[in-house]
Amino acid sequence: MARVLLDQYWAIPEGTECHRKSYITTVLGAGTGLVAGAYSIIFRPSSSPMENVARVGRYTFTAAAVGAMFGLTTCVTSQAREKPDDPLNYFIGGCAGGLTLGARTHSYGTAATGCVCMGIAAALLKMGQLEGWELVADRKV
Repeated sequence: MARVLLDQYWAIPEGTECHRKSYITTVLGAGTGLVAGAYSIIFRPSSSPMENVARVGRYTFTAAAVGAMFGLTTCVTSQAREKPDDPLNYFIGGCAGGLTLGARTHSYGTAATGCVCMGIAAALLKMGQLEGWELVADRKV
């Protein structure tokens, strides 16, 4: 499922169809949050089932918001800067996602760290996609 969504995301030209790109990043973020929430309640269960449901919801909705902000910001900066395939657009989008996470946690430190880390990761992702980097190289043997 994630592979299909990522293929659809990369198939859409940068700076176009912002609503579709944002939808895809929101769904990917929500899926990531759902998995993180599931791990959270498996490894640190609470005494109340409702607390477990609330925790999964917090993880899911926070990750969905981060994904939505990333997708929207990346697409809008591509349009505004008129440089669709520039990794700086992805850095700005990742930074916006990190700031969203910081706003959710009410922490300037989390916002600053999230901005830098998510921005660098997103820019490297775009650079790798542009230059054809492989995540795992094929065996030469």
